[in-house]
Amino acid sequence: MTGWFDMSKSSDDQFMIDLKAGNAETILTSELYKAKNSAETGIASVQSNCSIDGSYERLDARNGKHYFNLKAANHQIIGTSQMYESAQSCEKGIESEKTNGASKIVKDKT
Repeated sequence: MTGWFDMSKSSDDQFMIDLKAGNAETILTSELYKAKNSAETGIASVQSNCSIDGSYERLDARNGKHYFNLKAANHQIIGTSQMYESAQSCEKGIESEKTNGASKIVKDKT
């Protein structure tokens, strides 16, 4: 099963997107957007940048876990992954992002 984007609203009425894998696990969560069309632009940015390895910033959290940011060509963060126990599982998350990030399926929950 292929992944998809969930578009929803936060408690303060801003828009956000989550990229979901085929098993419904969240791969990437976006920043908050004030306008729906900005969130839609965020989805397009994920779709166009997800296949570029140089778009991924691999990071270590203070608690020793690993995560990544997906960045646009202008170096702005598009979204942040979940926390992973190992660098190897973080790399698997990036591979899942590359596979699912090109999805054209958007579930609009706004």
